[in-house]
Amino acid sequence: MKRQKRALVTGATRGIGAAIATRLSHDGIDVVRLGTKDVDFADIEATRQFAREIASDDIDILVNNAGINKIGPFAEIAFEDFERIEHVNVTAPFLLMQSVVPSMRRKKWGRIVNITSIFGVISKEFRAPYSASKFALDGMTAALAAEVAVDGILANCVSPGFIETDLTRSILGDSGIAELVGRVPMRRLGKPEEVAAFVAWLVSDENTYISGQNLVIDGGFSRV
Repeated sequence: MKRQKRALVTGATRGIGAAIATRLSHDGIDVVRLGTKDVDFADIEATRQFAREIASDDIDILVNNAGINKIGPFAEIAFEDFERIEHVNVTAPFLLMQSVVPSMRRKKWGRIVNITSIFGVISKEFRAPYSASKFALDGMTAALAAEVAVDGILANCVSPGFIETDLTRSILGDSGIAELVGRVPMRRLGKPEEVAAFVAWLVSDENTYISGQNLVIDGGFSRV
């Protein structure tokens, strides 16, 4: 009997992360759903401890989705806010990837998807800490992919554009969303399930040759 694959999805309690976890579970994968109540990635020691614990959990698929953002003028960014964003968005994925790669190498199979952002491909005013973290995650993923592809491990980034989530609505508001939709060629926000469907394919056996990429899902926004 074929062994059931096991996935770890961070930030899986709402929005894109919840949609990814639900889709992978639907596809027959044993999904470990992780939220802030399980471990606070802003706490480096707690994150390191969690990473040590999952090293023996035989994870086949890692989806680093957890992330935070804080908008503000560059000169007014508090160092503590910058540091917290980098801890959650960069350091935590780094530690989790380090933990799961050895077992993936032993099995000669693994899939890693890091959820970055459109602001890790292009940027915008008031997004310096967030963009710094997402560009960094992309670069780290590319370097890892080059190192582990020979071991059957494929690592990619997925960069969602503007997706219909509670977070998007709370940041932009109805008027901001209406203005934005007019600039998206598809004239709508994306849905979490659309991101989840693509992630599900990337981590499946059907993906045999895509690695080291940053794949954008934004309705064409970043290309016009």
